Amino acid sequence: MTVAQLAYIFNQFSHSATFISYEELASGHINDTYLIKTKSKPYYILQRINHEVFKDVPILIANKVKISRYLQKKLAHLPEEEVKRRVVTFISTKNGTMYHIDKEGNYWNMMLYIDHSKTFEVVDNEKVAYEGGKLFGEFLQLTADFDATQLEEVIPKFHDMSFRYAQFEEAVKTASKERLENANDYIKKVKELKEEMHILQRLKETGKIRLRVTHNDTKISNALFNFNDKGLCVIDTDTVMPGIIHYDFGDAIRTICNTATEDERNLDLVNFNIEYYNAYLKGFLEKMNGALTPLELKYLSLGAKTMIFIMALRFLTDYLNGDIYYKTAYGEHNFDRAKNQFKLLQSFSEKFDTIPIYN
Repeated sequence: MTVAQLAYIFNQFSHSATFISYEELASGHINDTYLIKTKSKPYYILQRINHEVFKDVPILIANKVKISRYLQKKLAHLPEEEVKRRVVTFISTKNGTMYHIDKEGNYWNMMLYIDHSKTFEVVDNEKVAYEGGKLFGEFLQLTADFDATQLEEVIPKFHDMSFRYAQFEEAVKTASKERLENANDYIKKVKELKEEMHILQRLKETGKIRLRVTHNDTKISNALFNFNDKGLCVIDTDTVMPGIIHYDFGDAIRTICNTATEDERNLDLVNFNIEYYNAYLKGFLEKMNGALTPLELKYLSLGAKTMIFIMALRFLTDYLNGDIYYKTAYGEHNFDRAKNQFKLLQSFSEKFDTIPIYN
């Protein structure tokens, strides 16, 4: 993407700023994201949504705009500048739509950049874990009375364990001999855990756990912090849609409590940090403010185990499929990610007896 191309796309949106330069932001496996620097602040975030992964981009953008506007109304008692730091603000195009389609058919959307902020790829202290819990807990609490049926499924069956398991079984049938041999031990682990990993899905399907607005990608890098490590804003809401709270809780725990990044190849560095779990849980429950049912509370820890497993399964499946979904930097990248998550799952299981269970 050239400077001229990005400047042209930027100028299709409704603003009065002058494009100066850009910086590509490397976070995320799916979309291309750019920080657009202008002659004067605010700066902007310009993002190309991957329409190969997200098959209905207009629905995706409609979902996240609806939720942002709802959150802005919920926080309308705060000063306007504070609301802009707490909720993602989307910018419309000059023709009034919330996205621009370029000549190649790519979809672009734009947001205000939240200045004086940062993200974490890895949590290195309990304060950040606690603040992350508060931030995602508040997102779920503030959207608890939003009718989740108003949102469309941007990725059907995203956390559906039967669907993911079927994808895995199909990948095993079609994988190359070399990759099957490499992954043999992990394929056995997947089969061993099949029944336990379907518990939450069955509770969802029978209506015993309610559908809510869920973020569905609550890794810690999707939480924005100020420079004092206080939680500011939940970002990257591409996958906001109906779901159960355990998937959001579990995916946050998966990233916050991993003592290494999900790309770490030295598995000795990958362990489950129980102190961070407890810190996140404390912040999360404080902001949920008693809004969870006894059954939702009971299965929070299983949500963590399930989400570690499902990401291990998805990375392994993509590896067996020849790396067709996630961006990879080298040939064994997805396999290394899968091994990383399986090691985290092992560490979690070893510490399971010390994790709070609510009865």
